[in-house]
Amino acid sequence: MTQDELKALVGQAALQYVTPGEIVGVGTGSTVNKFIDALDTMKDRIAGTVSSSEASTLRLRALGIPVLETSEVEEIGVYIDGADEIDARGYMVKGGGAALTREKIVAAQSLRFVCIADESKLVTTLGAFPLPVEVIPMAVARLQRQFAGMGGQARVRLKDGVPLVTDNGQHILDVTGLQIGDPLAFESEVNQWPGVVTVGVFAHQKAQVCLLGTPGGVKTLTF
Repeated sequence: MTQDELKALVGQAALQYVTPGEIVGVGTGSTVNKFIDALDTMKDRIAGTVSSSEASTLRLRALGIPVLETSEVEEIGVYIDGADEIDARGYMVKGGGAALTREKIVAAQSLRFVCIADESKLVTTLGAFPLPVEVIPMAVARLQRQFAGMGGQARVRLKDGVPLVTDNGQHILDVTGLQIGDPLAFESEVNQWPGVVTVGVFAHQKAQVCLLGTPGGVKTLTF
């Protein structure tokens, strides 16, 4: 089974966590795109969606699925999103698609977080995938030095040879060389550094369920 087929499998499986009449939080990325395609089959039975990125908003609206602003919504029933890494406790690294800040906002507003991923994303310790950190550009050099003090190497993410600009108008640092043994403490510490908008460790907004695509079918992990 190809990786694309595994993504489609978990995207379809996530529909069982969507309650008719509720608002659905929708994440960002190639696996979530499969969920959006599946959600099209029940779009008339949900109250609408809240999207974590402009890319997902465009895809949802192209299918005729209504997208609401976070300010219009008090509570989101379930948030469906992917992960770059997830461990056995439901802690994740996210932000490969550069939408980590908005993803964390939607996750915080949701009653339940369901992660959809293929089995390659399940890890023992977070940190092998470069950790995305959304930062204010003027703080880049100082933050690179702070990560170096932790043993990490922080590089500005580029697109077409220039720094990538997020939906929020900021830049992304991708940090390698870290092993994140205590995700809760790490997230709390880095989020306090001046110039950090959001660190891509999702520990305070962790997943309650993970649907893992495997060649043998969908494996459900609960945390």
